[in-house]
Amino acid sequence: MSSSLGGNTHTGHDPADESAFARIQQSEQFQTLRRRHRAIVFPLTAIFLAWYFAYVLLADYAHGFMSQRISGNITVGLVMGLLQFASTFVITTIYVRYANKNLDPLAEEIRHDLEGDAR
Repeated sequence: MSSSLGGNTHTGHDPADESAFARIQQSEQFQTLRRRHRAIVFPLTAIFLAWYFAYVLLADYAHGFMSQRISGNITVGLVMGLLQFASTFVITTIYVRYANKNLDPLAEEIRHDLEGDAR
């Protein structure tokens, strides 16, 4: 019984592929991709978590502020809660645009180097 992937028939992977992956991981392209990815993911995550925990802490400890009416039954807390959803969409949009411009082309180059014309 042989695997169409070659190599070890029990695990379905080729040891030669592992060395190719290790070579790619050590390449300058891959390191650049990792730096670019971390440059956007870590700050966006920190911003979102700070915003989220600020909301939670205000909701728990600043009842007077959060219950201030803006208009009718609309309170500061309600607006901030809705802004949590909006900020999620904004962060997603920022990431997708960044990835399309800065990550995907480099990832495609790396994939092409790894797979060649076997796609």
